[in-house]
Amino acid sequence: MKPARPVSKKNLPALLTKLKKQRKTIVFTNGVFDIIHRGHIDYLHKARSLGDILIVGMNSDSSVRRLKGKKRPFQKQADRAVIVASLKPVDYVVLFSEDTPERLIELIRPDTLVKGADYKVSQIVGARFVKSYGGKVRRVRLTAGRSSSKLFKKLS
Repeated sequence: MKPARPVSKKNLPALLTKLKKQRKTIVFTNGVFDIIHRGHIDYLHKARSLGDILIVGMNSDSSVRRLKGKKRPFQKQADRAVIVASLKPVDYVVLFSEDTPERLIELIRPDTLVKGADYKVSQIVGARFVKSYGGKVRRVRLTAGRSSSKLFKKLS
């Protein structure tokens, strides 16, 4: 059954132990996911296709404000987390309050770390760590013409 809310960092170790005992391959990606659009859906489907379980790290409200400005996020973290967790390709959502998901990646130790192809591998937070234990870092092609930046420009 899909979770209806985020998994807490406190409960994450037990979940990871269970998944690893079941020999599930874990894929991790992260983002703000403030205004969900088709590009997000396509991206999450591509990420999920790379393993058995997709865990999405989501920036907390305080993290989003530091990174995007005090007018963001448009939706509260609890709402964003429920929306993303309800999407078919997503198995779990974990909030993080740091500016990057590096500590979360170190805790999860995913088999595959995924970001959009607009990032170079050298720019992907956690890539060096994931590669250090034999994990994969994958860049997936983004859906052309679909981006949060374009939506925000239309809205303003």
